[in-house]
Amino acid sequence: MAVRAVRKAGRVAASVTAVALLGAAVTACDSDDGGDDWMGAGKKSPSASASSSDSASGGESSGGPSDGPSSSSSQDSQDSQDSQDSQDSQETVPEAKVPPVSVERLAKVPTAVKGGVITVGKPGAEHTVKVYEDPRCPFCKKFEEGGAQALVGPLVDGDVKVEYTIASFLDRNLGGSGSVNAANALRAAVEAGKFPQFHSAVFVNQPEESEDAFTPAFLLKIADKVGLRDAAFQKAVTNGTYKSWVATAMDAFTDDGVTGTPTVVVDGEKAASDALYTEAGFRKVLKDAGIS
Repeated sequence: MAVRAVRKAGRVAASVTAVALLGAAVTACDSDDGGDDWMGAGKKSPSASASSSDSASGGESSGGPSDGPSSSSSQDSQDSQDSQDSQDSQETVPEAKVPPVSVERLAKVPTAVKGGVITVGKPGAEHTVKVYEDPRCPFCKKFEEGGAQALVGPLVDGDVKVEYTIASFLDRNLGGSGSVNAANALRAAVEAGKFPQFHSAVFVNQPEESEDAFTPAFLLKIADKVGLRDAAFQKAVTNGTYKSWVATAMDAFTDDGVTGTPTVVVDGEKAASDALYTEAGFRKVLKDAGIS
């Protein structure tokens, strides 16, 4: 069943076959835009968990007034929530891993949000690196653990700023809401002042692409590994507080004409895919752009 889910994930499986014949390697996740219904509302994979759907409904109902339901519908809603809570309490949440020590060097680097983009680095930095990622994309994990490590020094030194656009198309391709949940949590981490650390931890703890395992409970466990225990952050992750921002980020991804992840643009020039996955390879790209 998992194999069939992956084969349905846009053109990824077709790309694997094609490049295998050419003796090459697949280097990105394809967004395969099939319409506007991308935000966890497409086909559901068998691995889509109960807590993922609970998170989506929680985002709609959290924080704010609503039209008063009838007493019967209110009771039905409460019964449904009680049933969901019972399911969640029985769910096994994986253990989380600690991100690389290098990310702690970014603890004092400023982070800001404008529109659907999260920027890490000094606003006036001479160079700009744009990074387009989907939390469920395995090649994004490969970039974060490889080439992205070459950005730590320039970020700390103030030579570069990194603009992250967090996409969520893999929820549509594979089913579930893991990318939306993770993107919502990443946005919440900005408010908590720990985006770089949590961002790194999310990719270190990335589940298999076909598994819809970025549940709110797992994301909170990941956050704990970087000392992110802020009550407002926990509420935002549980309730899906920033899901409207997640939609804005996906719009920014689409508007920029990006069709796969990871896509990395250095001072307006798209970096070659084969340079993204090792620290030495991407350091050369940065050096060629005058970033050291």
